[in-house]
Amino acid sequence: MALLVFTTALVMHNDVKAYAQKKTLYWGSSGNDVYVLQQKLSQWGYYHGWADGTYGSATYKAVIDFQRKNGLSADGVVGPDTWAALGYSDTAGRLAAQPAGTYADRGFVEESRDVALLARVIEGEAADESYYGKLAVGAVILNRVRSASFPDTIAGVIFQPGAFESVSNGQINRPLTKESLRAAREAMAGSDPSGGALFFWNPSKTVSPWIWGRQIITTIGRHVFAR
Repeated sequence: MALLVFTTALVMHNDVKAYAQKKTLYWGSSGNDVYVLQQKLSQWGYYHGWADGTYGSATYKAVIDFQRKNGLSADGVVGPDTWAALGYSDTAGRLAAQPAGTYADRGFVEESRDVALLARVIEGEAADESYYGKLAVGAVILNRVRSASFPDTIAGVIFQPGAFESVSNGQINRPLTKESLRAAREAMAGSDPSGGALFFWNPSKTVSPWIWGRQIITTIGRHVFAR
């Protein structure tokens, strides 16, 4: 009996540990967690490609289909809720599996995940901008969340394929600064120096010509903001 209890406890511990190691995945992610995701989705009939450990268009479509059919936010981001729906569910694991910078281990509320994620994009996109330049970038992301033309979650907007350069080039993983965190919190509180913009870009960089057809609202630092 003691051996059975020990074995059961060991299995439960390993399950929690395995879940805790699961990362938040999105378009462009790669590695063993993507491979596990693809295998699970394939077993359940959502994914029909090779399990190659690379999160591309086929994996994105499979995740979206799975999320829709399971009552989840269909944003293509495999976070704690989607992992749980896939069968990797545990309270301790949910906290440990959140992305770096969510401060879950410091007792912050659930909303802190969004604050930290927003701050990471602000840092990645506007590290060298003024505080108001950072705040405006955060406001654009939140304006997209409120717009019917974009995903309705912060993660969905940020990880929408090709939406932000900092996600594509890895700058989203830069160390956070207090200023970017402050800008994220203030943007979520409603501050918007962009004037309701849905787009921003640096005109000194190569951008798609169509962006210049948007209604320009203002310029802050090196970024142009437009609807």
